[in-house]
Amino acid sequence: MSQQQRRTFSAEFKLETVMEVLRGEKPIAQVCRERNLTESLVHKWRAAFVERAPGIFEDKRSSSTGTDQRDERIAELERMVGRLTMENEVLKKDGSWLLSQRRNSRTNGR
Repeated sequence: MSQQQRRTFSAEFKLETVMEVLRGEKPIAQVCRERNLTESLVHKWRAAFVERAPGIFEDKRSSSTGTDQRDERIAELERMVGRLTMENEVLKKDGSWLLSQRRNSRTNGR
């Protein structure tokens, strides 16, 4: 028994198919025959298109506040990383200074 390989379709092909169906110039069965597709697949594409279509007209300004908040959070995290990096460097220097003091006290104490 041979397995059929799953076909993939470009977004452009799907859009052309859905638009042809939505215009209503041809019955869906005819569009499916011409494009060698099943009706259930075309119905699925049409439903996805109709579901996502309102997003085209959304106000982009409302999403910019989310972007502003994200940018603000990134800036805050970058400041925190910078501060922690500086603290880490100070601690490394202090640690090496303490280590050298400890060595000096051992050699001088003997």
